Amino acid sequence: MLDQIKLDKVIFIDIETVPLFPTHDLLSEKWKSLWERKSSFIGTENQSPEVLYNRAGIYAEFGKIICISIGIIREIEGKRVLRVKSFYGDDEKSLLVDFSALLKNHFKASDYLLCAHNGKEFDFPYIARRILVNGLKIPYLLDTAGRKPWEIQHLDTLQLWKFGDYKHYTSLDVLTTLFSIPTPKSDMDGSDVARVYWEENNLLKIVEYCQRDVVAVAQLILKYKGEELLDPKSVIVA
Repeated sequence: MLDQIKLDKVIFIDIETVPLFPTHDLLSEKWKSLWERKSSFIGTENQSPEVLYNRAGIYAEFGKIICISIGIIREIEGKRVLRVKSFYGDDEKSLLVDFSALLKNHFKASDYLLCAHNGKEFDFPYIARRILVNGLKIPYLLDTAGRKPWEIQHLDTLQLWKFGDYKHYTSLDVLTTLFSIPTPKSDMDGSDVARVYWEENNLLKIVEYCQRDVVAVAQLILKYKGEELLDPKSVIVA
């Protein structure tokens, strides 16, 4: 599986997002109205817009990116290593500027691939949308406009696992457990990110969590290719 994929041409990626505001009360009246309409489609009759607001971060129109982590596999002195770097902060535009510059300056070749778990449904479109919201230009690797499906340089470990089964969803946590990959879901999971950010003010904890997800996605691709897992000691965080 994936024999044609060159590992040194894959950019493993994960993002963490939160609602734009810590509480629903801080929304303007217009945005409260818009969120009320949105929340009517995602909750039950007993769940108010205020209660559902902790889920606003998963929608690019109501949330923002606080961390983008990437990983690149390289050979150093005959040993395979995974170099991990994160762009994070309260200023979304600043981290997007830095992330976009990295893609433009170092990964502009047509043979690079972005890889994430559920990336085609979440990470890639979310980043592109927030780039536009912040008045920036979408990097080539994220710009899908006018391109044929086979021309889009995106790899998705969830889609690969589906094998064409569009009804099936499998979480990264399930797959890492299934393949005996150290799980990234140790002291927190995605549902904790907004609370850790807005209530605990612990961005670095979220960054570490995001980096673990990147490592897990890279390990999963290695399993898909039938290759040995990376030694945890070969993960280098910049």
